[in-house]
Amino acid sequence: MFHVCNKVSDFKSTMRLHFTLLVCLAAALSSAVVTSPINLWTKLILTQQWPKTFCSSEPCQLNVSYWTLHGLWPDKGEFCNSSWHFNSTEIEDLIPDMKKVWPDLLNPSSFHFWKYEWSKHGTCAAEAASLNSQHKYFSKALEFYQKVDLNSMLQKANIIPSDKYYTFSDIEQAMENFYGVKPKIQCLHPSMNSEFQTLGQIEICFDADFALQDCEKHFATNTLSRGQWDQNKSSGLSVCSPDIPVYYPPNS
Repeated sequence: MFHVCNKVSDFKSTMRLHFTLLVCLAAALSSAVVTSPINLWTKLILTQQWPKTFCSSEPCQLNVSYWTLHGLWPDKGEFCNSSWHFNSTEIEDLIPDMKKVWPDLLNPSSFHFWKYEWSKHGTCAAEAASLNSQHKYFSKALEFYQKVDLNSMLQKANIIPSDKYYTFSDIEQAMENFYGVKPKIQCLHPSMNSEFQTLGQIEICFDADFALQDCEKHFATNTLSRGQWDQNKSSGLSVCSPDIPVYYPPNS
């Protein structure tokens, strides 16, 4: 009888140990699921637009003759945190620069554009610790804008707004030579059989460590639209054709 009791006691102890281990394992797995950045972005896309092309189909209230920011977009996710609302007081020191290089061409006095970009893209970029505040996100976009200095780069390559046409390879090769990576260059195609395409948007990509990297030309078929509100609601952009002349429209 004594041996039987010992065996029962040992069995119960073993079961309690197994149960404890299972609970600990479940907790560890649960923690891993919550904290593991499985869907964290791996690329940031600095997107700049040519205002003349944008304003060819929209009632712009601001006349700008240089490339402006459209946004800084992670390659994964949209509207990642609906409870994290845009707060302009967190970026007060950045607003003067943002009004210049990241303007709302339709309503220059409004913060709506920045609010939209934060809600759609910033909340997803902020899943990385390096961009986990509104100030970090917007200041990084401004930093990238200054770093790539697209306006000066194109001028140095003698690619300037003009009534003449450029070949697509003129623009692409100049950018690749300067940056050492492949950009994504997008054009507006007025009609199916048009003799030219209009330069509209350029994407330059960075990796998670903020180093330049190649963009995938066909990562997505983009549009100038920013959704329900966005600035080019109907004018579609797509990757420029290598075989059609490119028009880089002057402001005048």
